[in-house]
Amino acid sequence: MIEIALYQPDIAPNAATIARLCACFDLKLTIIEPAGFAWTDSSFRRAGMDYLQHVQLHRSASWETFKVEKRSQRIILLSTKAAQSHVDFKFVKGDILMLGRESAGVPEEIHNSLPNRVRVPMAKNMRSLNVAITAGIVSAEALRQLGGF
Repeated sequence: MIEIALYQPDIAPNAATIARLCACFDLKLTIIEPAGFAWTDSSFRRAGMDYLQHVQLHRSASWETFKVEKRSQRIILLSTKAAQSHVDFKFVKGDILMLGRESAGVPEEIHNSLPNRVRVPMAKNMRSLNVAITAGIVSAEALRQLGGF
């Protein structure tokens, strides 16, 4: 129905938590390499627990490879810099929810190249939510809109 993509994730437990979310919501997960951790990282396995075996996981070698592989799908960037709230956005089947690196988001040229960007509204003066929490909030809204529950 929808997919989640992680752009060069830095933190193994966050990626594994999102993988667990994908397993529980039956969503595909793509990791856009390079990741900032080894796939054998014990913290990745610990956070993902036995859910990792249920994830439809794909690894794209690079941003360029990912764009070619997903050229027929709409990519929605989840960004604190976006003007539109996720609840005001109209999701469609096949959308890819993309999250940037925990330490730096996505490069400015990628951010600017994606016309569909949404943010999760937060209290004044707060910088950002954890990427796994953001993935959960936005994927739940997309699934709600699309009748995916």
